[in-house]
Amino acid sequence: MRYLILSDIHSNWEALERVLEAASQDGYDQVVCCGDVVGYGGDPNAATDWTRANVKAIVRGNHDKACVGLDDLEWFNPAARASAIWTQATLTPENLEYLKKLPRGPLPVRDFQILHGSPLDEDEYLVAASEVSMLTGYLDERISFFGHTHVQGGFWLHRTGVKRLSPLGRMDDRDDLQLDEDSFYLINPGSVGQPRDGDPRAAWAYYEPESRLVVYRRVAYDVAGAQQKIRAAGLPDVLARRLEIGQ
Repeated sequence: MRYLILSDIHSNWEALERVLEAASQDGYDQVVCCGDVVGYGGDPNAATDWTRANVKAIVRGNHDKACVGLDDLEWFNPAARASAIWTQATLTPENLEYLKKLPRGPLPVRDFQILHGSPLDEDEYLVAASEVSMLTGYLDERISFFGHTHVQGGFWLHRTGVKRLSPLGRMDDRDDLQLDEDSFYLINPGSVGQPRDGDPRAAWAYYEPESRLVVYRRVAYDVAGAQQKIRAAGLPDVLARRLEIGQ
């Protein structure tokens, strides 16, 4: 069994489409998603339509909540707020209803779990090893996949401490991580639609339970096409510009 692990698609159909093309060549059996299907990008219905039809297990992200009226926009910056308001007005009734019903994480899937932010708070950003070191007692599975930060990599929680797992180098499109049976892992597949680790390429991961293997992947996509849709929607231009620098 090979799971395709996605997160933070953010209404970016060009990025999602390219990831799916690459993933179909690699091969996978089921898809799971760590949240934020919508927000920021110009294709919320295409992203949600595909997710509804293809994703086996999914948890909600903070933008999924905000774009369907389940979260207060007061805490969003002006660009994110404008995007949420536009997305809510653009989503079809079927997609609005689907996003409203997404469960909060953590959500168990076989021998692992998926979540958006932290196992303690779905909206919390897991950025530093010091933050993660206190979570071992709250992890229901040894392997957890999360998103929210848009930074590929994650954390390895060993009895000797916490090690940060770095994103792929700019010259690499794949990296294999063999999991230790005695450790805990918080794995971030990276963002499909809006990476923020300095690499503008779309990011995702695979998980193979039988071999305890995680595979990180990156692929270039049509950034200009995604930018054009953001601008055509009249959304803040910063949402388009940031795609080309991966920030």
